[in-house]
Formats: sequence, structure tokens, C-alpha cells
Amino acid sequence: MASVAALESGSALAHSADRTWTYPPACCHGDAVTGECDRIPATTVTPRPDGYVIILRPGDHRKVTHQNRYFVPYDVVIPSGDDNFHICLHPTEEDGNCFFAPVDMM
Repeated sequence: MASVAALESGSALAHSADRTWTYPPACCHGDAVTGECDRIPATTVTPRPDGYVIILRPGDHRKVTHQNRYFVPYDVVIPSGDDNFHICLHPTEEDGNCFFAPVDMM
């Protein structure tokens, strides 16, 4: 099971999640086509008492090629700039870098 760390250091440029907000540079290395960050379906996210469990399958995120399971403690969740969940997978799809949740889900 992979764990997600919040805002690991990095100097790459961030890219926009949508027209209203941008992923932090420490989360996303690349652009909207090559970057590790992407919106994910709410159906892939399950809240637990200690954090979120995310199960991604191919098609749920542009970097995912096989089923992956991630656990994100609530204390490292970043508020998303929209009403969607987003995850940044770096350096591989097995490793979550940053996880964003809608403010009303935090």
C-alpha cells in the first residue's frame, strides 16, 4: 500500500488543475499532458476514520496502468480548488505524492 506525502520539495513548474486553480509545484512535475496530477472519480475514494483509501484502475488517472491502492491520512490532505478529488502520482504510479479533496469532504 502506498502512502501519500504532502508537498515534498521540488522545483518543477506546476500545471493547472482547471481554469480556477493550479497544483502546487511540489506536487506536479510537468504539464496537463505529462504531469502526475489528475482529477479522479469520487467513486474511487473511500473515507475511513483515519483517512482516505483510494483505489485507482486504468482510466481513473492518466498515469495508472494497473490497479493501485493508496492510503492518505487526513492530516496530509490538501483542499482542492474545485469540488473534485485529485491525486498526484510521483515518481511512479505506485507512489502518491499529493492528494486533494473538496473542502466539504475534509
